[in-house]
Amino acid sequence: MRHALRATSVLCAAAGTLVLSAPAASPVSPASPVPLPGPAAAPEQAGVAVAAARAAVAGITWGPCPAVEELDDPVRCGTVSVPLDYAHPSGKRIELTVSRVAARGKKSERQGAFVFNPGGPGGNGMYFPLAGAMPEWKRIGAAYDLIGYAPRGVGRSAPISCQDPKRFAKAPTQAPTHPSASYKKERVAQARSYAAGCAKNPGIEHYTTLANARDLEVLRAALGEPKLTYMGASYGTYIGAVYARLFPSHVRRMVFDSAVDPAPERIWYRDNLEQSAAFEGRWLDFRTWVAKHDGTYHLGTTPEEVLRSYEKVRAELAHEPAGGKVGPGQLQSAFLQAGYYDDYWPMRAAALSAYLKGDPKPLIGQATPPSGARAEQENENGTAVYTAVECNDAPWPTDFRVWDRDNTALAKKAPFETWDNAWMNLPCAYWSTPRQRPVDVRTAPGELPPTLILAAERDAATPYTGARELNRRIAGSVLVTERNAGTHGIGGGANACVNGYFDAYVLEGRVPERRGASCAAHAEPTPLK
Repeated sequence: MRHALRATSVLCAAAGTLVLSAPAASPVSPASPVPLPGPAAAPEQAGVAVAAARAAVAGITWGPCPAVEELDDPVRCGTVSVPLDYAHPSGKRIELTVSRVAARGKKSERQGAFVFNPGGPGGNGMYFPLAGAMPEWKRIGAAYDLIGYAPRGVGRSAPISCQDPKRFAKAPTQAPTHPSASYKKERVAQARSYAAGCAKNPGIEHYTTLANARDLEVLRAALGEPKLTYMGASYGTYIGAVYARLFPSHVRRMVFDSAVDPAPERIWYRDNLEQSAAFEGRWLDFRTWVAKHDGTYHLGTTPEEVLRSYEKVRAELAHEPAGGKVGPGQLQSAFLQAGYYDDYWPMRAAALSAYLKGDPKPLIGQATPPSGARAEQENENGTAVYTAVECNDAPWPTDFRVWDRDNTALAKKAPFETWDNAWMNLPCAYWSTPRQRPVDVRTAPGELPPTLILAAERDAATPYTGARELNRRIAGSVLVTERNAGTHGIGGGANACVNGYFDAYVLEGRVPERRGASCAAHAEPTPLK
């Protein structure tokens, strides 16, 4: 799933292009899920035990964060050593960067370390400890050391790259919703090239969700925690689910915020198709809100009229990019963010309105890709890690005709994000390293303490069906739903009801008495005047 990374309610949710294919499609060869733990996993599991014991002795030496992290006091940084290959724990090791803000409350209130993963794959959680300064997080920040980290491959954690970052983020670009045969041929060539670039990274086959879950176990040991208190957002929920499958006795409390559908047959090709379908509904939500505020934006009084305004801007940008950098591709990326987070709605609508009135500056400011060597490097690095993890995790169709069939059919009813998502994932069709079989995530009753799942009913990045599937698979889990809302990542955010359940669980271990609970949607954003 491709994730548009940004600091959200928890300073962190990632939005990914995860999409499930049409039910009739049979895109990948049959593959049984990995029955973990078991004989096939024994070498890696033994390797985890070795690495965790080593990390428990070494601990983490905390000090000032390197300037490149842009994290000042009270955030402190350190590193944790993990094996590149858990089957060979005494072989090559890599260093994961970790950040911390110590619990701000009384010593008697301290509950240990609270570890957060923002998702992705490719998300960097080093900034997470800053969340403790937010009002919604103060109680948790008083009770816990807030721990962020950069997963393997990300940031300074043994980074990988698949293409020259300067060549990666081209702008302006086109983004046809119904691409021509020649455009498809061009994108296939680009996908082949990117996959080949990824293959040049030594050990690329060890960048997987299984490795990420095992790294989390080593991090737990390095922190000196007998059991893990963890929150994962988006793809981070899948890491947490796999961790719970591998190390159930080491789970203390676990929050799954905006859950990926963990069903093995959906990882990852079908999950991505499902996401593309869901974004069409969220795109409609945005246009409906804009139409409701036509007195402010003058983009149309119906969702269809707003769409025509958008398409008019899109056509003009195809002819003459705004600021020389904002073409249809950049426009689509900017408005895709409005599918993740409704607090983007006022500024995106204002930019569209201003452009049609002859002022392109707001749109240029919001849609121009970040420039500079560091921004380019972070963008490509996040995509490289995303690609490696998703391509390694599971089988993918290797014949473009399957991708063409499924996405052409889906784009007829969900044109907004379908093909853009397909191009993001297409390198997996040409991946050269062996694919794993997806883990069969599930736990038995009593195997885990109660866990908490948070989900917005209209979330497009990780559709609500994924939260329900995870709820079925993790025995004792409780699902809290924000009804008729679609923000991606809701824990510690704008909904006081959700936060009540979130705090009660993280601080006291309490979950709703019933198997699930629900909250009314948070208030819609206020239009910009």
